[in-house]
Amino acid sequence: MKKLSIYFILLFAVSTLSCNQQTKENALTDVNEVKYPEKAKNMNIYEVNIRQYTPEGTINAFSTHLPRLKKMGVDILWIMPVQPIGVKNRKGPLGSYYSIQDYTAVNPHFGTIDDFKTMVKQAHDLGMAVILDWVGNHSSFDHEWTKNTGYYNTDSLGNITWPAGTDWTDVADLNYDNAEMQQDMINEMKWWVTETDIDGFRCDVAGEVPMEFWNNAKDQLDSLKDLFMLAEWDEPRMHDHAFHMTYGWGPHHWMNETAKGHIDVDSLESLLIGDIDRYGKAPFRMLFTTNHDENSWNGTVFERFGEGHLAWAVFAFTVRGMPLIYGGQEAGLNKRLRFFDKDTIDFSQLPYAEFYGKLLALKHNNEALFNGEYGGDLNFINDGNNEVTTYTRTKDENEVLVIINLSDKVQEVSYSDAALVGDYTDYLSGELFSINPNEKLTLQPYQYHIVSK
Repeated sequence: MKKLSIYFILLFAVSTLSCNQQTKENALTDVNEVKYPEKAKNMNIYEVNIRQYTPEGTINAFSTHLPRLKKMGVDILWIMPVQPIGVKNRKGPLGSYYSIQDYTAVNPHFGTIDDFKTMVKQAHDLGMAVILDWVGNHSSFDHEWTKNTGYYNTDSLGNITWPAGTDWTDVADLNYDNAEMQQDMINEMKWWVTETDIDGFRCDVAGEVPMEFWNNAKDQLDSLKDLFMLAEWDEPRMHDHAFHMTYGWGPHHWMNETAKGHIDVDSLESLLIGDIDRYGKAPFRMLFTTNHDENSWNGTVFERFGEGHLAWAVFAFTVRGMPLIYGGQEAGLNKRLRFFDKDTIDFSQLPYAEFYGKLLALKHNNEALFNGEYGGDLNFINDGNNEVTTYTRTKDENEVLVIINLSDKVQEVSYSDAALVGDYTDYLSGELFSINPNEKLTLQPYQYHIVSK
């Protein structure tokens, strides 16, 4: 589910208990000793909607896609909720994934818990991590906990309410003043780690749940396994302790507004610099052109970005943070998936798999594009054109130069920086182009160049 407030600061704790510095440094060379967030420094994330992913809508049917996703370069699989969906106050024929009836079970439409365990093991064997969508803010109205006194917020008549200020009438608002409920919730999270060996959680509307809960949950979960934690929220406070990454809702909406012509490119660049100032350089920020909320409620990438959807993807993948691919983007998903009913993604063709695969490979291999503090500094370059963005990401000897025409018209740019002068080969297209001090560079509508130095 989606909320439009939001932001993130990353805290990476390195043990100070070491007999000598040399031993400590050697330990860090062992990949098994590297902890999150460093473990995810060059990773990406891919969202999986089990119901819509295949005609069968099952975990096993999705699992057949794992080798293809590995080949494309996917690192972290974010699995949308797989638990049984409530019937009471249900919306639509099948209901919302986020109206959970039983936290420690699998929706029988999707398969069994053994199917889920097998999928996790298959992903691990391929070198991918698996995180599960966790709905801590609310449950369905027919969850067993509704029988427990004090587990939910109620109105003046004692009736369980849905979350205030929303139209989420199919979910019951949990009461986080109740310590017993909090511990039961943590125990449910621990169950998934110990029973299925998942690698973390994507926490739904995380900012609506008290930070004290998330911090406590993190401490208890850390005793089980090194886990990656993603908050669906956009505020720096989320990362005082509990979370490694937050949603880049701000950057995402600024991108949408720029594509509509409501914000110019110079303003977009200023807003992104402000986002870095607000969070600092260390935090992992998740950037994207779409996800399940955006697709279902606000439109496909083709609706929101038009013919420039790939240009905006280049921007999201290279400007900062960890890039997200919503399952189906590589197949050119061109419809709003129904949220409360079956609506299968067509994977018969994969017109953009190579495009995304190349972007992921560049992310893996060039330190300038690594996540958070492990990546390079962002520097926007004056190109004399408010429809074009030009920037570099630089880390030590690694540099990536990106030039993107974010308009549907031919644009010209010029550069006064002598360091940019030279002949280049575009990373994605293989095309040659030159930057000359006395000539303008012409860009076709939504044309982009990525140069790795």
